[in-house]
Amino acid sequence: MAHIQWYPGHMAKAKKEVQSQLSAVDIVLEIRDARIPTASMNPMLDEIIKSKRHMIVLNKKDLADPLQTKDWVKALSGENKMAIAIDAKKMSDMKLFRQSLKEFTQDIQQKWRNKGILHKSIRVMVVGIPNVGKSTFINQFTKQKKAQVGNKPGVTKGQQWIKIDKDFELLDTPGILWPKFEDQEVANKLALTGGIKDTHFYKDDVALFALEFFLHYYPDAISSHYPIKYEDVHPPYPELLMDLTKSMGMLEDYDRAADKIIRDFREGKLGRMTLDRIEEGNILRNEEVRD
Repeated sequence: MAHIQWYPGHMAKAKKEVQSQLSAVDIVLEIRDARIPTASMNPMLDEIIKSKRHMIVLNKKDLADPLQTKDWVKALSGENKMAIAIDAKKMSDMKLFRQSLKEFTQDIQQKWRNKGILHKSIRVMVVGIPNVGKSTFINQFTKQKKAQVGNKPGVTKGQQWIKIDKDFELLDTPGILWPKFEDQEVANKLALTGGIKDTHFYKDDVALFALEFFLHYYPDAISSHYPIKYEDVHPPYPELLMDLTKSMGMLEDYDRAADKIIRDFREGKLGRMTLDRIEEGNILRNEEVRD
């Protein structure tokens, strides 16, 4: 299996820009993909933001396993840090987020009021790796199409301040990815969810990773969606991919079948799935990688 490496030059610049703006913001708002709560984190972020107040938004919760998401929200919340799961396309979820953000920053506003400062907006820096839905989230939060939206990573390439109302002002930043993937499992998860451009990995490799994951954690997903019997879904996975290709009428076009499997997962056609499993201690593993 080929190793996945991707670190566009503008991301190195983005890291420096984030660091340069930290003193001007009150809270860092990090958008992650609810299907990969740790794989979609930037291992360098805690080092970058240090003690700055930190809110984690697990976006795309409609595509993630709800039981896993509930546990992840608890696990990621802590001192000076709060986590919330949303679907940024739903206004009800955005209202919930806004209320949570207001509660999480009310002590800051109170300190300002105690000093006689009555009309100051909370300045929020929005960060996140590519394709976690950051631009969609910003557009929904501001109720304007201020941020450029795309279905591929790396769309946002410059910072911009966005005035929302009297309470909040946002600083949008480009997606940031770390210089290299220490763990190829993380790379495969990012590729499968769309965090890495499709041109930067072999789709059959990622499809094989997906099939192995599906069979282990969601064994009914393959046979319930594709024209293959449950008893025929088993390793070795290259042979399983061949069988699926034929069952879908694609003859020996394995690349096409791999592409379909990846797209079906991304669109939620195989069901709500979470790749980072809370029971496997992903938080600890990512802390070790960062250190």
